Amino acid sequence: MSGHVSSGGEERRTPLYENHVRLGGKIVPFAGYMLPVQYSGVIAEHMAVRTKAGLFDVSHMGEVLFTGKDALSNLQRLLSNDFRGMPDGKVRYSLMCNESGGVVDDLIVYRYGEEKYLVVVNAANREKDVSWMKERFSGDAAMEDISDDTAQIALQGPASDEILRRLTDESGIPKKYYTFIDGVAVGGVKCLVSQTGYTGEKGYELYLRKTDAPGLWDKLLDAGADFGLVPAGLGARDTLRLEAGMPLYGHEMDDSVTPFEADLAYGVKMDKDDFIGKSALVGREKPQRRRVGLRITGKGIARENETVYADGAPAGKTTSGTHCPFLGYPVAMALLDEPYTNQGTAVEVDVRGRRIAAEVVPLPFYKRAK
Repeated sequence: MSGHVSSGGEERRTPLYENHVRLGGKIVPFAGYMLPVQYSGVIAEHMAVRTKAGLFDVSHMGEVLFTGKDALSNLQRLLSNDFRGMPDGKVRYSLMCNESGGVVDDLIVYRYGEEKYLVVVNAANREKDVSWMKERFSGDAAMEDISDDTAQIALQGPASDEILRRLTDESGIPKKYYTFIDGVAVGGVKCLVSQTGYTGEKGYELYLRKTDAPGLWDKLLDAGADFGLVPAGLGARDTLRLEAGMPLYGHEMDDSVTPFEADLAYGVKMDKDDFIGKSALVGREKPQRRRVGLRITGKGIARENETVYADGAPAGKTTSGTHCPFLGYPVAMALLDEPYTNQGTAVEVDVRGRRIAAEVVPLPFYKRAK
């Protein structure tokens, strides 16, 4: 999710830091934490997730518990999605907007029950988000940042089901995308098991006590050895999410980009009661610029924040770009002026002073076969 590499300050270590070092992970600072960017190499890890399975440390993400009688009304006011009538055990994506309709963060919400929700926020935004929510929190409810006590491990890829079955009962594996089961014993460790992920593959995210994480990480790698499971780093996490057309905070959206411009209208319910930013978004549902996918047809690779030209004039900027290991060609996402967002539109990206040809294509670039 959030993509800012931090500078200065004391970098924290996740509970899995020693595991990464032992496995030869190349450690870099990211979102205030020391995390592995790769082990065997970004391409090998990316391909493992697409064809077999990969294991990611996502313990840097932030987790905030909302509890009490007014937990739901706080969520309704703070977030753009609608959480009324949400079943227990369901997960829902949302944006958190500022008063002018820009995005403070994108996040996911887990519903345990009418009076208990888990809100998972981007690592680089954790402090900002927590103080933003605290300042606007009210009524008979409590809000607790449990990030420092919580570890998160993502098991992603087509073999993830079989690997998980080696460590837990079938009854502990959620059967539908965006659902979860709490209190599942995985390899003897109590976890919340969620069918979610940031790779475009079928997979699971396990939330657990930080003290239990190093042992479970090793058990998962052992259980997955026959299935081709590999540890994977931030590099593959980014190429996988980009190939799957998934937005990243600080790239495809920020405080100045609305959810509609970021093409995330499904996370905004304009027909619900007031939420922060709603009044600023009224009438802006059809934006003047919008996030699109670009396939690079010329020679070269587009990166973020490069000018896109259409009809010889600037028409927007790229927000992320890379060479996609699985697809075998370079792609980018971009915020483009509305007239140039139609599929098949020919554009050019200025890559260090050289314009390379590209065309607008549908998102996601990659979609797994069901």
